[in-house]
Amino acid sequence: MRRMLRKGPGLVAGLDRTLLKAVSGLPGGNHDVLFRRLSAAANHGKLWFAVAGGLALIPGKPRRAALHGLIAQGVASAVTNVVFKTLLPRARPLPEHLPVFRFVNPQPTSSSMPSGHSASAAAFAVGVGLIQPAIGAALAPLAAGVAYSRVHTGAHWPSDVLFGSAIGAGAAMITRKWWPVRPPFPPTTRTATRAAKLPGGEGLSIAVNTLGGSYAPETIKALQDVFPLAHIQEIDEDGDVAAEIRAVAGRPGAAALGVWGGDGTVGTAAAVAVELSLPLLVLPGGTLNHFARDAGTSSLEDAVEAASAGAAAQADVGHVLVERGLPESPEKLERIMLNTASIGLYPNLVRRREQLQPALGKPLAGVAAMFRTFAAGRPTTMAVNGVRHKLWILYVGRGRYYPRDHAPLVRPVMDDGVLDLRMITADESFARLRLLWSVLTGTVATSRITHLTESTTVTVEAAGPPMALAVDGEALSGVRRVEFSVLPGALTYYTPQPSPAS
Repeated sequence: MRRMLRKGPGLVAGLDRTLLKAVSGLPGGNHDVLFRRLSAAANHGKLWFAVAGGLALIPGKPRRAALHGLIAQGVASAVTNVVFKTLLPRARPLPEHLPVFRFVNPQPTSSSMPSGHSASAAAFAVGVGLIQPAIGAALAPLAAGVAYSRVHTGAHWPSDVLFGSAIGAGAAMITRKWWPVRPPFPPTTRTATRAAKLPGGEGLSIAVNTLGGSYAPETIKALQDVFPLAHIQEIDEDGDVAAEIRAVAGRPGAAALGVWGGDGTVGTAAAVAVELSLPLLVLPGGTLNHFARDAGTSSLEDAVEAASAGAAAQADVGHVLVERGLPESPEKLERIMLNTASIGLYPNLVRRREQLQPALGKPLAGVAAMFRTFAAGRPTTMAVNGVRHKLWILYVGRGRYYPRDHAPLVRPVMDDGVLDLRMITADESFARLRLLWSVLTGTVATSRITHLTESTTVTVEAAGPPMALAVDGEALSGVRRVEFSVLPGALTYYTPQPSPAS
């Protein structure tokens, strides 16, 4: 096989000459200029860098597809030019094989086998198509045109182009492991339950944290407009959030507790609601509205609909038992966890990603934030469920989050009874280099440094200095031990009834 590809004898050589003769017999015209220009545009991958730049301007999947295409192209180019052109030297077509006016000038001097242009074109188009099939299909004719242009201009034999295209498509499929296609999220399901109907907000007591989330001077007016019969209490910057929420929930006639604020405020309200057996209405007042989004009340209209109809569901909550302070006399604290908790560098990573996201979009902002965070940070040594680790990040989610990689986003089921445990470890040799390489190549989710498990209890103990723990965005310092568990179905929350079509 190697001898046949390198020297081109026999069947392959005969087929190459037959096909090239057919191309040489085509009449001349404007298409000759088109293919010369197309071939030149793809030199050194310039055409694909330009296409990737255009796709990168569109947030979401197009930007992710562009990055995958460039990764695949880089792999294909390296394999083609460094490996196969060295192993399979082959002379390029001569002027006698094609009309001289079609020949690329100057003709390349490297081995003809295989075609680097074809490898890059196929790699980019297939790589993009694995993420965004519609864009990949649109790029396929352009990639095919680049591949054919190499034969039309006399730069390659047809078999060079076919072999190069195969290398490119293979590189894209191999890099799918590096940049895996995320499976679809499961459908949203909720366990319906009964809750008081609150027409016009009657029986609803709402606590509004003026320091939380997206509070603005117009917030109270907006709430009064949609809940004219509700009691609305502002918590100012000097107020004790937990005490004031408890006072609001304990008002005579309160049938439900509403809350407007960030994740920490919502978590505090949830703890009070669980304790007093009150249904909770989470209003979209947080910066990112994590629980409101998962509960289906990410707009005031949705919240009003659910509260008026008494539409509600059950959610599990996490119970967090914290020990901090001196080992001989530890201080013990209890917290209710609605969403997530983290130890290590995760809070810094999220903060940097949110700062960069408006300019770069979420995927690129996440990569840049990980580089900045892990280049300067240090791993933390701790024992997780009795096993000692050096960890960059330990993340615990109350419930199974998706996607199932290092970047959890949404939670379709609120009462699945599990804790979602994700760790990025530094136990391996060359830990920082491994981490930065996996960030650069987009392989954090599939790397051996990433560990994804589920459990009903998680215990974490500091193996050295005390840890910093964040629970639903609220930081706790000096933590020596923390235990997470699940309280099944402990919270009743308002949520719109799903439409019959869903």
